[in-house]
Amino acid sequence: MKGDPKKLGFSTRAIHAGQEPDPATGAINVPIYATSTYVQDELGKHKGYEYARVQNPTREALERNIASLEGGLSGHAYASGMAAISTLMTMVKAGEHIVASHTVYGGTYRLLTQVLDRYDLQTSWVDTSNLDEIEAAMTPQTRMLFVETPTNPMMGITDLAGAAEIAHRHGAVLAVDNTFASPYFQRPLEHGADIVMHSATKFLNGHSDALGGLLVAARPEDGEWFAFVSKSAGAVLGPFDAYLTLRGIKTLEVRMERHEANGRTLADYLDAHGKVGRVFYPGLAGHPGHDVHRRQASGFGALISFDVGSLAGAKIVLDRVRVMSLAESLGGIETLISHPATMTHAAVPTAERQRLGIVDGLVRLSVGLENVADLLADLEQALAGL
Repeated sequence: MKGDPKKLGFSTRAIHAGQEPDPATGAINVPIYATSTYVQDELGKHKGYEYARVQNPTREALERNIASLEGGLSGHAYASGMAAISTLMTMVKAGEHIVASHTVYGGTYRLLTQVLDRYDLQTSWVDTSNLDEIEAAMTPQTRMLFVETPTNPMMGITDLAGAAEIAHRHGAVLAVDNTFASPYFQRPLEHGADIVMHSATKFLNGHSDALGGLLVAARPEDGEWFAFVSKSAGAVLGPFDAYLTLRGIKTLEVRMERHEANGRTLADYLDAHGKVGRVFYPGLAGHPGHDVHRRQASGFGALISFDVGSLAGAKIVLDRVRVMSLAESLGGIETLISHPATMTHAAVPTAERQRLGIVDGLVRLSVGLENVADLLADLEQALAGL
């Protein structure tokens, strides 16, 4: 890609950034470099590649691509979203402190409460949509403010600029899980965040056929640390999954536009449905944080949570869908429907789930790219069973 990448549009960078034609053959797609090591010309002289845990050209292409899309200095690719978060948390030492969004992916909660707490890493869980709660939770030992926005599954919205100001004033970094919005709709670094994280398994890959996690650093020292941890701990992304993720990112813009168009339609339908209680979708005017999200993002995405009142009601809906697929995960081209209390957030204790609103009747939709009339008909017949 010739010229200054910063002057090119999003879709152009999604297709080309970090992906020059193969110099050996002119192949327009980055090859899958399925190698564990590299032959050196002589002792102490190599072509920039020594060992696949440290360097892989396919993985590096993805890392350059996501850094361009998020506007960061460096990208770092991992074997899963949780591997990326695990690497991120190595920035915090024993005895230090994290402030985190109180509704996050259940795997993030499990990592911090059942693994990293064994190493004296302390976490305070707060409603990060309330800047006063963030401020009150900060301590002299706080090194990181970690937020999801929108949160999983309650779609809570954090004011990124306000959160960044608080974190930096207290000498902490702001790290943002941007999985739900994707860099097409939201770029946290533009609002003061220091680090962006993605489960690349979701919208970036977009086809439910690869695992992956990504970190993007705005500061060189953070990028250097992530590279060192990747080399030392080795939870790096393999070349096949890197290739599939690059393939998916090429269509990110057009996919996200369709995801959101379908998502808005389904959210409006659910919001008006007599058998549905609260609907959680940032695109609804009455959603808490709607105005904040509209200010810092260009779209509302495709994740919707809604309450049908009970576990029995949720089971009826989940068992009756025909076009939608009952499955964990999100962000694929197909519409996925799930039950957070027993699936994605089963690791969160029952009392804590209920306090956060993750009740037994809550259902989560990741709206895909199918014909929206078919999705509406599927919801209608499923809800008719209530």
